[in-house]
Amino acid sequence: MPTNMISKVLEKAVLPLDVAPPVKRGPASRTSVRRNPNMEKLQNGYLFPEISMRREAHEKKYPDAKVISLGIGDTTQPIPSIVTSAMAEYALALSTPEGYQGYGPEQGQKSLRKAIADVVYPSMGIRDTEVFISDGAQCDIARLQMMFGRDVTIAVQDPTFPGYVDNGVIMGQTGPAADEESGGSRYAGIEYMRCAPENAFFPDLSRVRRTDVIFFCSPNNPTGHAASRDQLRQLVDFARRNGSIVVFDSAYASYVSPGGGDDKPRSIYEVPGAREVAIEISSFSKFAGFTGVRLGWAVVPDELLYADGTRVARDFDRVVTTCFNGASSVAQAGGLACLATEEGRAAVASVVAGYKENARVLVDTFQALGKEVYGGDDSPYVWVRLFPGRRSWDVFAEILGFGPGGEGFVRVSAFNSRDRVVEACARLTSFLA
Repeated sequence: MPTNMISKVLEKAVLPLDVAPPVKRGPASRTSVRRNPNMEKLQNGYLFPEISMRREAHEKKYPDAKVISLGIGDTTQPIPSIVTSAMAEYALALSTPEGYQGYGPEQGQKSLRKAIADVVYPSMGIRDTEVFISDGAQCDIARLQMMFGRDVTIAVQDPTFPGYVDNGVIMGQTGPAADEESGGSRYAGIEYMRCAPENAFFPDLSRVRRTDVIFFCSPNNPTGHAASRDQLRQLVDFARRNGSIVVFDSAYASYVSPGGGDDKPRSIYEVPGAREVAIEISSFSKFAGFTGVRLGWAVVPDELLYADGTRVARDFDRVVTTCFNGASSVAQAGGLACLATEEGRAAVASVVAGYKENARVLVDTFQALGKEVYGGDDSPYVWVRLFPGRRSWDVFAEILGFGPGGEGFVRVSAFNSRDRVVEACARLTSFLA
């Protein structure tokens, strides 16, 4: 299995983990229901829960070990009080006759949809009716895959966030897992767009096979690369020539530094023509600390059409209203507090700035160790070639994979407190020097 994510830094070298034997039970009766054959194609457990299981197993084996997690991209710093106060006030009002509210619009509260259109997409022509509030970008990936159906072809960056691939496998959009060389993470039928240091982390589109749907994440998870305006223009032009739909994941857009030397858009809709070929998904998780609160959104422009002229937004609205009763109204009150006032926007920006400083500390540490390191400037993730020329899984049992393109690299997350990141860097220096 390709191996490229560091899930923890330990006080001592990591030893192989003991796996508890399955509990023996008596024979069970079987139903007559056939299993979805696509589930059998999934070769590995979903990446992030498996990391958590391995961490728990290690802590059980070494109860005195002080684990610092730099693996799963889970935020660690408190949500700003201006945001939690808004959620608390809304929740308390639900206990009064005047403040109680039941079901809300499945597409989201009008005030939050408008705030996203006005604040996140200023001067991009995004209307509030094109914004669909959700319980997170990952959930929207699954809903979009459901909407597209099994007969579409898909392309992903390589390395890539595993959710794009695994949902496609479950929907039946792929063939079987490929040979063991890819560790079971490459599937027939998916176009893997190589994104590596050698091509500035952007695929050579002249060599990319045409697909119906292209999943593209910028800033990228896991490499931390933020695409330039020219690169996104190439992507939009490629989709327009081929009649493809781009699903653009901008979950980490708030980490892109404004006014830098390189022009790096935070939204694909900053590129002319994108409204006709792109859906954008995003989330409050990584800029507002809503990983547990759960709140995100998708933008589906009215100009985006299927081959028969049907509006894609019409079908997505039907999926949302059929499969989803809307995001939590309490969470939406918190989302509005993040965006509606200058104080709220400044509070969440301060949290982002703290994580970016953590990333800088990590980059400086790896550079001092002479490692090849990328990301960290416009992303909470640092992408480092930790074991050149060797399969990471054979060297460090705690590293898991992001796809065939990531072999030899690890993704290190800046989501932690400053003191723990500093301590982790000291441990890394001791371990790797």
